Formats: sequence, structure tokens, C-alpha cells
Amino acid sequence: MEEHKKYISPLSTRYASDEMQYIFSDDFKFSTWRKLWVALAKAEKQLGLNITEKQINQLESHIYDINYQVAEEREKLVRHDVMSHVYAYGKQCPDAEGIIHLGATSCYVGDNTDIIALREGSKIILSKAGQVLKNLAEFADKYKFLACLAYTHLQPAQLTTVGKRACLWLNELAMDIRELEYRLSNLQLLGSKGTTGTQASFMELFDNDEQKVKKLEELIADQMGFDSCFNISGQTYSRKIDAFFLATLSGFAQSAHKFANDIRILSSFEEVEEPFESNQIGSSAMPYKRNPMRCERICALARYVIVDSLNPAITASNQWFERTLDDSANKRISVAEAFLAVDAILNIYINVSDGLVVYEKVIAKRVNEKLPFMATENILMESVKRGGNRQELHERLREYSITAAKIIKEGGKNNLIELVIADPAFKMTKEEVYSLLDANKHIGRSVSQTEEFLRESIKPLIEKYGKSNITTQLKV
Repeated sequence: MEEHKKYISPLSTRYASDEMQYIFSDDFKFSTWRKLWVALAKAEKQLGLNITEKQINQLESHIYDINYQVAEEREKLVRHDVMSHVYAYGKQCPDAEGIIHLGATSCYVGDNTDIIALREGSKIILSKAGQVLKNLAEFADKYKFLACLAYTHLQPAQLTTVGKRACLWLNELAMDIRELEYRLSNLQLLGSKGTTGTQASFMELFDNDEQKVKKLEELIADQMGFDSCFNISGQTYSRKIDAFFLATLSGFAQSAHKFANDIRILSSFEEVEEPFESNQIGSSAMPYKRNPMRCERICALARYVIVDSLNPAITASNQWFERTLDDSANKRISVAEAFLAVDAILNIYINVSDGLVVYEKVIAKRVNEKLPFMATENILMESVKRGGNRQELHERLREYSITAAKIIKEGGKNNLIELVIADPAFKMTKEEVYSLLDANKHIGRSVSQTEEFLRESIKPLIEKYGKSNITTQLKV
């Protein structure tokens, strides 16, 4: 079949959802162009230009039934996509043909549509991120008491809890959500700026009446759901806007990558695993394998987004004076694919966070194996309170720990506690030392920190975004 002879992006066929793909589809793009032309005509009519209600009604009646073939044939002739669609729209709206795109330049529809796509795509990102928050918050609350090994430098360190660790993932995703909220709160429409941003064509249309030219933008912005337009621009909106949004999307990718990497490591430790279907095959060669392929996919897509975020930054730095066209081909790929990839990442993130499998006995076993080492800090503090020298006791514990670790690695039993008990310098009885070998005495404020964080920082975001009706089409 012909479709199997052409490259098709995996973002469309395997990863991104239908709702996000629609935001970057031809139907969304060209129907938004037409909505912008209607908004322009309505505003110009309201401000006194000779445009009739009949013309506007005709334009409105053909917003969605786009005659693509007419536009495509015209573009082969004139080599200009906007004018081709003006022509095609005019063929459907003959009474309004003469007033379509009146006073505007190509960026009126192109750039304003791109801004609208940023807004609508971001809404989907926020909604799906909210669902991840909800899943992880439930996970954190459920396991807030379960002590586990924490790691610094990927080496066992002072204990934490499984729920407290999940709060680290939640915190970074919450930071991304707030950053995207900030970007959206400052997002403005380009408006009707003309060929170099001076609005000269509209000044001509309205007989140099600046108030009407300014009012024109207010009316257009209101119709398109914006509070305002940029008050200064060249022909285009500043390409730094794309750079800002993709840097924010890169943040989502970074947070998801950190989560997925942690789960991959925990899977290797056999402590926590991503969901695994009953008929899922982990390896074509090794039937026993349970590879963390979903988290691996998150990491793969996240790396793509992180690197892709450089594209609009370089584009923004290369815009000459009022505009150049070397942005167009790059931004229609880089911006769309960043949104599609982050959408795909969040689809998988939702799935994984909703089905994490925790092996409590394995976690407890690993804690107990390392607990004597974890207890050394508490032993040190207690011994100092009883009159011991902190530096001398620290050195003794260091030497005993090295000895015990070597014995363990050679197949023996951890004898660290016995070494401490036998040393009178610590001034502690056997019972007192063993009383410190309680995992719950080594988790600090993990439980209360988790509860406070979920209540104060995460609950408001879940109430705002975590009740979405948006579905995902996860292809595992």
C-alpha cells in the first residue's frame, strides 16, 4: 500500500494522542485561519468599514468545510500558502471574496494561529500532568510510612520512605506546571500588526485613526479568547515565545526522565516496577525478562524534547530586524513535535504512575541488610550525648563499617553492631544499641513532610487539573 512507502512520524502512529495531534493538524490550522479572517472582518465592520452582515455570515458558514484541493492546486501556481487559502475561501464565499484578509499580512493568520496552538496544546499538557499528579499523590499517601533505602551517589544512605520519595517526583512536575501556568498567563495574541509591525496598512484603512487601529486589535483578541495583543512586534511575534514554551516543555521532559530513571533502577533492585501486562513479552530471547520498557520509552522521548528545545532558541537568535523566513520550516517541526512528544511522555507517565507495583518484602529485606550502617549516625549522636568525643567515635564507626562491609562482600554476616557493642567507648548497652535498629527511627520527618507537601502544594493543583476528561491512547 502507498502509505507504507513514505515516512510517517512515530509521534503520529505510536505515541501522541489524537487530541494533541488535532492541535497541530491541518483542520485546526486552517479552520483557525478562517476564524481569524472572520474576527478581522467583524472588527473592521464594527469600526466602520464597508463590510456587510451577509459577507460575515457567508464566511462563518464555511469555517470548517475547507476545500483543500482548491487550495493545493492554487499553491502549485502561486507558491504561497496563505494566498492560496484566501483564494480557496473566496471560492466558497464569493460575496465576501473581496474583503478576506483585508489589511493583513500572512503572519496575521500564521502567527496568531501558532499562538493559539501554544495555548491549546498547553491546556492538554496541564490536564495530563494533573492526572499524573493525582496518581503519584495517591501513591505517596499510600506508602508514606514504608521505610526504604535512600541513595546518594547511588549508594545506600539514610532511610526515607517510598511515599516521601514519590514527593520528589511530584515536586518537580508541580514546578513544571507552575512554569507553564506562568507562560500562559503572559501569552498574548500577535494581533493585526501588518508587514513590519507598524500597522501602516490599517492606518490607511482607517484614515490614520490610531484609536480605531488599536481598537481593531482589542476586538480581534476578544473574539479569539485573549485579553490583549503584544503592543510591539515586527511582522511576527518574537520567536522567544517559542523558546520560552519549549524550554518549559523541556522541563516536563526532564522531570519525567528523572522519574522513569528512578523506576528503572528500582526495577533492577526488584523494589518497584512499572505495570506489566499478563501477556507482555519482556525479551525475544530471554522469557523471564521484565524490562521496564515504558519507562525506557519515557527517557527516550524526553531526551528528544530536551534537545529539541534548542531549536527555537537558535531560531530566536537568528531573526533579522523585522523578520526573516528561516524560522518557518524549523518551527513548524520543532514546536509541534515538542508538544506531541511531551504529550506522549505524559500518556505513558499516567499509565505507569497508575500501576506501580511495590514489593514491600524486598524493600524491608534491603533495609534490614543495611540498617546497621544506617544506625551509625544515631549511635554517634547518642554516644556524644553521653560524653563521648564526636571525632573519635566517628573514626571508630568508620573503621568498623569498612570491616563489616568487607565481611559482607566476602559472603559473611554483617557484624557492625557487635563491634559497636563490644567497644566501651560508645557507652551503650546491647539493648540500647539494638533499640536503634528500628527502621522507623531513621526516616526523620518523612511522613509529616509527605502529608504537608501533599496538602499544601499538590492538592490545589490536583483540584485545578486532576479531574480531566481527556483520555489517552497509550500504545504499549
